[in-house]
Parts: sequence; structure tokens; C-alpha cells
Amino acid sequence: MKEKSKKGKKINKKKLGQTVSLLVTFIIVMCIFYSIINLLIEPSDVFVIENGKIYEEETKVGYIIRDEKLVFSDEHQNGIVTIKSEGSKVAKGDSIFRYCSPNEQKLEEKISELDKEIQKAIEGQNTSIYSTDIQLLEKQIEEKVALLQTTNKINEITEYKSEISSYMIRKAKIAGELSPAGSYINKLITQRSEYEQQLNSGQKYISAPESGIVSYKIDGYEETLTTSNIDSITKETLDSIKSKTGQLVSSSSEQGKVVNNFYCYIATILSSDNAMSAKEGDIIKLRLSNNNEVSAEIVKISDFTNGEAIVTFKITQDVEYLIGYRKISIDVIWWNASGLKVPNSSIINEDNKAYVIRNRVGYTDKILVKIKKQNEDYSIINNYTSQELKELGYTTNEITSMKSISLYDEIVLKPK
Repeated sequence: MKEKSKKGKKINKKKLGQTVSLLVTFIIVMCIFYSIINLLIEPSDVFVIENGKIYEEETKVGYIIRDEKLVFSDEHQNGIVTIKSEGSKVAKGDSIFRYCSPNEQKLEEKISELDKEIQKAIEGQNTSIYSTDIQLLEKQIEEKVALLQTTNKINEITEYKSEISSYMIRKAKIAGELSPAGSYINKLITQRSEYEQQLNSGQKYISAPESGIVSYKIDGYEETLTTSNIDSITKETLDSIKSKTGQLVSSSSEQGKVVNNFYCYIATILSSDNAMSAKEGDIIKLRLSNNNEVSAEIVKISDFTNGEAIVTFKITQDVEYLIGYRKISIDVIWWNASGLKVPNSSIINEDNKAYVIRNRVGYTDKILVKIKKQNEDYSIINNYTSQELKELGYTTNEITSMKSISLYDEIVLKPK
């Protein structure tokens, strides 16, 4: 009887062990099943931490305000011939362009015809009369013609053409003195000089009133948007600028201007919280339409009206690039930060502290992190220093056992 009782107890223990094993297995299976269902309903994606940069910025239309001086003459409306090309630097007093004579084209055609007749008359003479002076002049003419074919700079072309014309006249005068038909050649030279005098008397040269950059891109707002009236520019003033955003200003055929290339202003209308908290003298960044980021000083903030204010920035970079524009799209970058960049959806906020869930080979750790900067979508995070953790109230043992976040760690997005 005792043996049967012992056997029964063994059987009961075995059945109990099997039951417990089945129960544990069932619980594990259910947990796995629940996790799979939960993942299907709301998947837990991971994000690999990398170094990055975040911005707090807004895109607006910027109005270019320059220190620029128009140069023109009301007495001449026959078009201009540029002496200094677009974008050339000039000193005060330099000639930058000239106005054409009333009959400039006809006079130039007559001079060109006389040049051909003079050359023909010279070539018809006995070559033995050619002096070494003529040979030297011919060589100089050939050199200038060769230079003329290698340049596209307007001021150099004008200079070479003038020198060639001067050499040809000197050559003709020498040939006239040595040639039996000298009186005919001299007559042609005299006639040419008369035409040239008429041509020059009708030309008016315009000089730079100050040093700067020459531009012929005139849009009519040079005296509306000036550096001297930025305090009085209103929203109505900016709204009246009908230029298209990002459109290059057309070149004028009647006038030019000299632009200060050391600085310019950009005015824009802002209504953001950042603009409301900004102060004159603050230095921020602007991203221009050429995608360059430049430093900008806030020099003027108008009083907020209906939640908007005109904010005027001063820049000293890319000024020459902006000469061709009046309105451009700009990004006002209030701040930027770089470091370990993570989505805001990966951050857990508890008791005024931020955490991320790190995933390493299936093992997860909840890690305390410091948020350096945060915008709408991303944050720049870092680990706390030991001193900072002590100031937060952590003990030495707690600090020693804490895990830290590193570059290329995987963290869980939308952690529970």
C-alpha cells in the first residue's frame, strides 16, 4: 500500500510539472502573439542616430535696398555705349558710359567708307615709298586686331578700336606725304577728321559720382527703396513694388547706376513669435535665393501692426550677387544647432526629463538625454555630464550605472 501511495505522489508531481510547463508555454505564446498583434496594429520603428543640423526658420519675400546712385542725362536720349561693363568696379570720376550722337550710326558708316578709300589709295601706291614708320604702324595695327579678336570686354574693345583708328590715320598721313597722290589721300583724311569731329561733339560721357560697382539694371525703384529712408518704409511701400520675386532686373539703354558693393539691406514682413521677440542689433542668418547662408544684423523693426512688422536686415556678403534683383525669396534662420539629431516622436517626457529607448540586438534601455535644441520635428540631443547629473540630484552610484547614447545607436520611434 505504501509503494502504491509513493507511486501516486510521483505521478501527481509529474502531472503538476507538466501542467505548469504547459501553462508557462501558453503564457509565453500568448505574450508573443500579443506582441505580434500589437506590432501589426502599431509598429515600433527604429531610427539610427546620426549627426545633423536643425533650424528654426521661415520663408518670406525679401526686398533689396541698396546704396545706389542713378547716373543719366536728360538732354540725351539716343542710347548709350557702355565703357565699363556690368559689375565692373570703378573709382569716383571714371567714365562709365557715353550717350550716342544723334547721327552716330550714319557718321560711323561714312568714316568706315573713308577708311576703305584711304586704305585703297595707299595700296595703289608704289610700295617702295613705304617707310619704316609705316611698317611699324602696320605691325601695331595687326597686334591690336589680334587682341580685339580675343576679348569680349566692352571697355577693351572700345580701346582697341580707337587705337587701330589712330594708327590708320597716322599711316595715311605718312603715305600722303610720301606719295605722288598725297593730296588725294590728305583730302580723304581731312574729310574723315570732320566726320570724326561731328561724331565726338555729339557724344556725352557720364562719370561715376563715387566709387562702387557699375550696373545698368534699372527698375525705377532706386529712389523709392534707399538706405536713407529705411525708417520710413511701410508695408504699403513694399506692396507697391511690382517686380516679380526672383526676376532679374532688365538692363536700361538710357542710364546706369553706381552701387555700393560693401553692404545692402533686405526688408521683409514678419509675424512670427521669433520676430516679435527679436531685437535690433541681433545677428541671425539669412538663406538667399542662391542657397548661400549669410550673417545678417537686424537694424530696424517697425512697430507691430495687425500682428505684422517690417524687419530690416543688413548684410555684407553676396551684395554683388543681389545687384540684379529687387525681390527675392529668403529663409530667415532664427537659430540653428548641430549634433545628434533625433525625431521628436522618439522622445519620452517624464517629470520634466527627456528619455529615449535604445534598442541593441533586441535589448532595450531607457536612457536619459539632454535636449540642446528642438524645432517642430527634430531635436538635437546629448548626454548629461557627471556634474550636470549631480546637480539634478543623482547619486554617484546612479551616475556610474547610467547608460549613454552614442552616434549610430538605434532608438525606438513612438515608444510606449
